[in-house]
Amino acid sequence: MNKNNPPKNLNKFSSPSEERGKGISSEAQKTVTGLFGGSFNPIHNGHLALARLLREKAQLDEVWLMVSPQNPLKQQSDLLGDEERLTMARAAVKNESGIVACDYEMHLPRPSYTWNTLQALSSDYPDREFVLMIGGDNWASFDQWYRHEDILKSYRVVVYPRRETMEAALSGIDGRQVSLVEAELIDISSTDIRRRIREGRSIRQLVPRAVADIIKRNGYYA
Repeated sequence: MNKNNPPKNLNKFSSPSEERGKGISSEAQKTVTGLFGGSFNPIHNGHLALARLLREKAQLDEVWLMVSPQNPLKQQSDLLGDEERLTMARAAVKNESGIVACDYEMHLPRPSYTWNTLQALSSDYPDREFVLMIGGDNWASFDQWYRHEDILKSYRVVVYPRRETMEAALSGIDGRQVSLVEAELIDISSTDIRRRIREGRSIRQLVPRAVADIIKRNGYYA
């Protein structure tokens, strides 16, 4: 496998095994890869629009949508299983350029801390420079994250606050490896989509067609 190309699907933990652990020349150009985590329950058009925007504005080669595993200590009645959410994410990005659905975090010990995920990824994919992408709300509480200072010392962080929270986000940045990308408010939420499905309302304008078809076919969230 060409290490400068993305793993084909990242839909099985074994699929990128040819890349994992390989060394690279210090002079080699690394593939800049943004990590966009979430439950994606379900993935929707707002997620995709944001991933495209961040890839362009943060000058990323790729964006990996890191589908978060279920937390056994925090069960949610309306949270679909890992494989179901991953299947929808794969379908959503099938025709997207530079955006990949990834199950990597599902195979790590739990609870999964961001620092541990970043360290594991850096070890398994030494040909890539990983960039953490988080919303303004997460940035506001970032100083409470496990080993947050180590994250800032070792990785670029891209914060995407909404326009109305831009000033608050700026106040917490002191010149470290943190940059801001202003994100327009996209009025779509997974919570609203699940509610619409329960009420028998259409979601066709809110999610990719393939995702809508999967949800309807399997009776998800009804």
